[in-house]
Amino acid sequence: MKDEFISSIGIYGRRHYEHLKRTHVTSVNVMRMNGTLEEYLRSINENAEEMFSQLVKQLAESEGVTEQLKADDQMEWVCRMNNIRNRAEEIVLSEVIFV
Repeated sequence: MKDEFISSIGIYGRRHYEHLKRTHVTSVNVMRMNGTLEEYLRSINENAEEMFSQLVKQLAESEGVTEQLKADDQMEWVCRMNNIRNRAEEIVLSEVIFV
């Protein structure tokens, strides 16, 4: 069965959907039959995006990655922000998406 809405649910929703299809096929089919799959995946995507944003903000603040650093040393700021974003993404994936 083709789910046309998948392309519009966001990256985290799609990743969670792929995880569910591999590990919880029955649950996917039940949600599909009940008509709740799309809403569920949109909710997961929204929660994951919110968690990611909060984590990036908190980690940057706690590590002193500021706008002043960005103005003084852009390359250092980019390196540190990339590191923070990668760590935040790993946390979101392990705590929200692949559970």
